[in-house]
Amino acid sequence: MLYAAVEVIWAVTGTTVQWKEHSAYAPGVQLFLAALALLAGGACLASTRTLAKPGRVAVATALIVALPVFVVGTNGLPIYFVAITTLSGIESATGLTQVLLNTAGAAFLLLVGLSYRRRLRGDCPRCGRPHAGAADGPLAHPAASRAPRRTRVAVYLLMCGLLPWAGAKTIWTLGGNALGVAGDDWKRTTIVGASGPSKATASAGIDVTVLAAMVGIFLLLGLLYVWGQVFPRWTLFLSGRRVPRLLPLIPAWLTGIPLTMYGAALIVMAPLMATGVLPKIKPDPPFTTSSGITWFVEFGGLAFAGLGIGLVVAARSYAARTHPVCASAMTTKRPK
Repeated sequence: MLYAAVEVIWAVTGTTVQWKEHSAYAPGVQLFLAALALLAGGACLASTRTLAKPGRVAVATALIVALPVFVVGTNGLPIYFVAITTLSGIESATGLTQVLLNTAGAAFLLLVGLSYRRRLRGDCPRCGRPHAGAADGPLAHPAASRAPRRTRVAVYLLMCGLLPWAGAKTIWTLGGNALGVAGDDWKRTTIVGASGPSKATASAGIDVTVLAAMVGIFLLLGLLYVWGQVFPRWTLFLSGRRVPRLLPLIPAWLTGIPLTMYGAALIVMAPLMATGVLPKIKPDPPFTTSSGITWFVEFGGLAFAGLGIGLVVAARSYAARTHPVCASAMTTKRPK
């Protein structure tokens, strides 16, 4: 209801809500999103009730239709995250609000959908296991473990997608030339358009987006290994305590899914621009050639999609390895 109210107010008042650079949501789209939010809210309420088969189908259909729309709306979240953490300034406050509303909607709908699926199977809506009694008793947590070898290898391979993009940026920040871009021109353009920490790191020859990628790698490693489930010694007073499973999972899901979509779009766009199917991007300083921009778009796609898919794969493994069950389910045999 909150989401729908905000969308209707924006549509009626003609408020500009940016969804990508130089583009805004049309009022008709905002009204459609408001109607979809109300439909999804009704489905969420109905999912807690005992319904006949047509009602169950209607609820499932509404959730299946609404969830992808809200997920797509989270696409700009990583970009806003980097802008906020580097104090670079937010380009559109309403655009950020829209992304946050879509993110909250996607997260809640995903939880409701998962709970509803479990309930239809006759399992506990909280832990997913069949057991007697209420679903609000104590939880039993599994022992800490690292991800299977196959998962670790897959994530490491996906992380390699960062190398061309991070390599080019590192060459530029160190004063070298790559893709037709001179290091001095790159640093000059970056420093002029930066502020706060971004400007300071650029002046020191460090690209802040590469630092952000390093944070993503740190999160990936935590999802793969035991120290992401039990605080290690270097965390001082937290050492030895169990890590709340949502602490790494929430940022992994919220950044992994949008990065995957954004990176996939760039991977597809670059060869289409190179072959003339899509118009080539005109060189804009510090780039001097369209081919240099096209290659950098492809490098960015490999980096963002690689990191995004890696986060999703690692988060899926982490969620499965840390999934707690109701204590009462431990004494209940699962039907074969």
